Order: sequence, then C-alpha cells, then structure tokens
Amino acid sequence: MDKSFLKSSGVVTAMTFLSRILGLVRDFFIAKYFGANGLTDAFLVAFRIPNFLRRLFGEGAFSQAFIPILADAKVNQSEQEVQRVINHIGTKFLKILIIITAIAVIAAPVIIFMFAWGFYFSEDLTKFNLASDMLRITFPYLLLISLVAFSGSILNTYDQFAVPAFTPVLLNLSMILSSIYLSQYLDEPIMALAWGVLIGGVLQLLFQIPFLLKINKLPKLTKGDHQSVKTLKKRMIPALFGVSVSQINLLIDTMIASVLVSGSVSWLYYSDRLLELPLALIGIALATVALAKLSTHYANKDTQQFTRTIDYALKLGLILGLPACAGLVLLAEPLIITLFQYDAFSVFAAQQSALSLMAYGSGLMAFITVKILAPVFLSRGDTKTPVKAGIIAMISNVVLNIILGYYYDHVGLAIATSLSALINASVLYFYLNKQNIFHFSNDLIKMFFKVSLASFIMGVFILNFDQANGAYLAADAFSRISMLGVTICLSVFVYFLSLKLLGVNLRKL
Repeated sequence: MDKSFLKSSGVVTAMTFLSRILGLVRDFFIAKYFGANGLTDAFLVAFRIPNFLRRLFGEGAFSQAFIPILADAKVNQSEQEVQRVINHIGTKFLKILIIITAIAVIAAPVIIFMFAWGFYFSEDLTKFNLASDMLRITFPYLLLISLVAFSGSILNTYDQFAVPAFTPVLLNLSMILSSIYLSQYLDEPIMALAWGVLIGGVLQLLFQIPFLLKINKLPKLTKGDHQSVKTLKKRMIPALFGVSVSQINLLIDTMIASVLVSGSVSWLYYSDRLLELPLALIGIALATVALAKLSTHYANKDTQQFTRTIDYALKLGLILGLPACAGLVLLAEPLIITLFQYDAFSVFAAQQSALSLMAYGSGLMAFITVKILAPVFLSRGDTKTPVKAGIIAMISNVVLNIILGYYYDHVGLAIATSLSALINASVLYFYLNKQNIFHFSNDLIKMFFKVSLASFIMGVFILNFDQANGAYLAADAFSRISMLGVTICLSVFVYFLSLKLLGVNLRKL
C-alpha cells in the first residue's frame, strides 16, 4: 500500500510541480507587464471569483463528495451502473453550471460589488468597471474547469492521476501567451489576461476527453433521476464549507483588502501564489491520492489499510511541509524579489508582498494538515464533521481579520488566515480522536520532533548563509536566481542530512 500511495502521490507531485512552476512563470509575466496596482487588483478579483467557486464546485466540495460515491459503485456495482452514476451526476452538474454562469455574466457588476465592495466606494470607479467587464469573460471558466474537475475525479478513481495533475499547465500556458502577445492588440492590455483564462479553460476540457474515452468512461447526457444524485446533494452542500474553508478565508481576505490601499489585493495574491506552490505539491497531492485510496479502503471495509493511509500521508506531509514552512518565512523577500520584482513591479510592492508571504508561510503546515484530514471524513460519507470545523475556522478568520487587519493592514489578513487554518486542523483532529477514527501514533509524534529539529538546523543555516536582501535588489535576474538556487539547494541538503543524522530512514518509511 505504501509503495502504491507513494508512487501515485509522486506522479501527482511531479505533474503539479510542472504546473506550479509554469504558474510562477505566468505570475512573473503578469508582474513584469502589469505590476501591482489598481488594474491588476481588478483582474485578480475577476479571476479569483470563478477560481474560488471552481475550488468549491470542482476540486473542493464536488470532487470530495463525488469520488467516494464513484469508488463505492466501482467496487460494489457493475460497469453499467458505474456509467449510469457518471451520466446522471454529470448531466445535473452541467445544468447547474450553465444556470450559474448565465446569471453571473448578466449580473457581473453586482457580483463584483459583493466580493470587492471597496472598488465601488472608491472615488475612481475604473477598477470596479474594469473588474465587471473582465468577470464577464472569466466567469465561464467556472463551467469549463468544473467539468475538468469532474473528469479528473473519474480519472483519479481509476488510478489515472497524471492527466488531471498535468491539465493546469494548459491554463498557465494560455495566460502566459496572452499576456505577451494578445495584450499588444487590445485597447486595455490587461484584458488579455481575462481572455487567457477563458481560452485556457477550453483547452483543459478538450485535453481530458481522449483519456476518458480510453477508460471508456466519457460522461453522456441522460434523462431521469438516480439515487447517486440525491446522495451527492446530501454530501456536497455541507462539504462546501468543510473542504474549502481555506479558500473562503482567502476570499474574505480579498474582500477586506479591496477597502485598503491600492495594491493590497495584488500583494496578497503574489504571496498566496508562492504559498500555493508547496501547498499543491505536498498537501493537495497527498489529499488527492488519499481520498481515492481511503474511499476504496472504506468501501472494502479494510480498517487497517485505512488507518495506515492516514498515518502515512501525515508523515509525508510533515517531512516535506515543515521545512517548506521555514523556507517560505526565512526566504520570503528573496523569493518575491527574484520572481516578481522587475519593471512595473516596484521594490515597495516586493517588500509588502514578502511580509504577507511570511504570514501565510507560517501557516503552511496547518493548511497541509487540513488537506489531509478533511478527506478522512468525506471518504466515510461524513460531511457534517468537516462543516463544524470549517464554520468554527471561518468565524475565527472573520473576527481575526477585523482585529488584525485594522492594526496590520494586508499582513494582518494573512496572519488571520494562517491562524484560522491552525484552528481548522485542530478541530478536525479533535473529532477524529473523539470518534475513535484515528489517533497520532507514537512514530508520528517522534517524527514530528525529529523533523522540527532538522528544520530548525536548516533555518539556522539559511540565516547565516543567505545573502542580504539588498544584494538581491542590486543583482540582475540571473544572479538573483543563482543566489537563491544555491541557498535552496544547500538548505535542502542540510535538512535531509540532519534527518539522517537524527535517525530518520526515508527508505524504511
């Protein structure tokens, strides 16, 4: 089981790494050509709204509720019944997405007002009007990418993890090419980014169709009702909160940031993008594989393998997540400067983005833990418990946002999000322990202390070895990359050497 889990999560991590690297390249071009200002704030809001809903309806609540249903049908039903489940759920899902998209395109200004009211009450309505226009282009991406997530859930259930993990590469390529070439032909160049989002969604959906045909599971439109649809509704509605609370919290950050000084939305965005890299490579990759494996083990009533999968996922998350957390905090400004501080992206914007990256980065381990623990409940068909944890975390985030945002502006919003993730993870484990589903093993606790010590040793090395921020600012792009690359590579070496000296045998794990 461990080899299968490691192989599958390794495939997802490799494909996700490629996607996220291209995502950083995409953000480099956005920063280079458009900077961090009111115009980029407008685009990022218009992009974040469908992207947020995509994570709820697509990768979030829908996938988390759908995969256990499909896995159960795959184990206990005929292939014909599995196809009926796919057809009925796919048809209902498509109808709902069409309705939501049509309403959003018509009511775009209202939606922008709801999610970024600060734009409307600004003396200059340029940001508000531009965001409304771009939302009409970007919102259909929700329909396309949700269907992509639906297709990806089917492929993951059949152990085809590479294709769904690779698919986001196409969005990044579309946005990169649009920012470089399409922007030259538009009266408002930044509108090219909105068109890049829409084109990327089309490419992603078309890309997955051949692979669905290969496993003979291409969804087909159908009529009538099916019990699987009722089961999905029952599980999905509460899962909207339970699985995606971190995304809801990030959206709340954006809403409040819209009333702060221009650039605040962009500063949070760039720091969040760097947070997303290790979170996707570790947390989302492990969660994607864990949900499929846990759902199968639960359907097979294999309690031992079920528990081992949770423990194994947490160990991998800990070994990879804790040093990444330390790296994000200690190398925040060098990372922002190296990746984004060119041309239109000012030194001040880099400094502000680095501060929020430090705040987000400190909560990375909590974000990863939530990604791993929430699917444990969902694989058992329990959507109520993650909802309880999610609601507690979301309320905490709102309260902390108001308090910390008042005193520390956009940095306070990032701190509040990290603290709410910690609260969410703590509550999830409390319920796992209370319901006697899972307890931290002695091996896991010992691993935590060893990994913490190794990460501390790595942190001391970074503080003493890395160049001062001024050296990065004075250097050209190649020199920046070289300095940062050497620091990261040596830090990784110091970390894993420390783990080995502390007796952690990764091969035996």
